[in-house]
Amino acid sequence: MIKHIVMWRLKDNAHGNDSMTNAILIKDKIEALRDTIPGIAALEVGIDYSRSDSSSDVLLYSEFEDKDALNNYQKHPDHQALIPFIVEAVAERRLVDYEK
Repeated sequence: MIKHIVMWRLKDNAHGNDSMTNAILIKDKIEALRDTIPGIAALEVGIDYSRSDSSSDVLLYSEFEDKDALNNYQKHPDHQALIPFIVEAVAERRLVDYEK
């Protein structure tokens, strides 16, 4: 099992939206992938409510059957289509992939 965790700190404004609007849009767009990309064992997206200086705004927690499934997810056209939107909205990104 592969765990894939990503945290984003969003820009105050992007795409003509404030950061909370973009957080909700990112959450909805990523969660829509759950049923379209094979190999996803679990997928959860959370929006931070603490809004502290040390917190990220959005977190993706996902599990994949194996490294190939994660690789296929990352290359999948539906995932690739989200990247430009997320990149434009993000000020900082952190990532951890590990095997359990």
